[in-house]
Amino acid sequence: MPSFAAKVTRFGFSTLGRVSPELASHLALALFCRTPPKRPNAAKARQSFADGARKLSTAEKLAVMVGGAKVGVHRIGATRCSAPRVLVGHGWGSRAEYLADLAMGLREAGAEVFILDLPGHGRSSGRRLDMRMAAEAMAEVQARFGPFDAAVGHSFGGAALMAAAGGSFPGVPAFAAPRLAVIGSPSRIEDVFDGFVTMAGLTPKTARALVTRTERRVGCPVEALDGVAIAGRLARPLLVVHAEDDKEVGADQAKRYLGVSHHIRHHWANGQGHRRIVSAPEVVATVANFLVGDGLAEGTVRLRAASSV
Repeated sequence: MPSFAAKVTRFGFSTLGRVSPELASHLALALFCRTPPKRPNAAKARQSFADGARKLSTAEKLAVMVGGAKVGVHRIGATRCSAPRVLVGHGWGSRAEYLADLAMGLREAGAEVFILDLPGHGRSSGRRLDMRMAAEAMAEVQARFGPFDAAVGHSFGGAALMAAAGGSFPGVPAFAAPRLAVIGSPSRIEDVFDGFVTMAGLTPKTARALVTRTERRVGCPVEALDGVAIAGRLARPLLVVHAEDDKEVGADQAKRYLGVSHHIRHHWANGQGHRRIVSAPEVVATVANFLVGDGLAEGTVRLRAASSV
């Protein structure tokens, strides 16, 4: 059942949308890009955050500036100077601490790991995020700490990674890592808009104005952010990880990649939902094997996965 606040929001947008779709779309975009509070509220989330912070306690805390705003980065060093560099990106409302298990699994596989706090999240400044801002942050981290050998993104972070790799935004250098992985990520951004339109109760005219306003902001059509089209064009090795019981990002988003290219591999982590999936030992092992991928790494992650059961 929708909350009282959700009902008020829907009523407000439906009323304003009949009077001024342009004004309603302006307010809708502000809401669409508004990021959640950075600190967890629920007890389970607080415990998960504390566990992740403890695991990342020895990581080097760095920052880069993107358009005058700070973007936080955790660096987990490797044992050898020639280690592959892997960038890790979180989802909407998340932060580096929630990806600690994935990051440490990549580290144990032999990688030097950089976990990005997207704008408006974690140690990064602001309370706003869109896909162009995410791509700008990835480009700056690439310029400062790259080149990267691989990258993985969860949920929104995976969708943003694909858009960044595709060089979708004018004036933003493409993210050039040759191996990519996405976990529980939307592939068709129009579906994300459709979900928001339904949630906010936008009128059809307001919904169209929202898409137009967003395209002006990011500098490209929404269709250009389609992860499947980008993957087909790039022809880079791509791992798509998803759970069929994911209630936040439907499995159809991952199934769209099926049969697109022999470069694309799927891993179904059924039973892991949308959030648990990034810490599941089988997922950590599979992603590490795919991204780091030498014999030593495979033995390391298999050992870790076995010890985690």
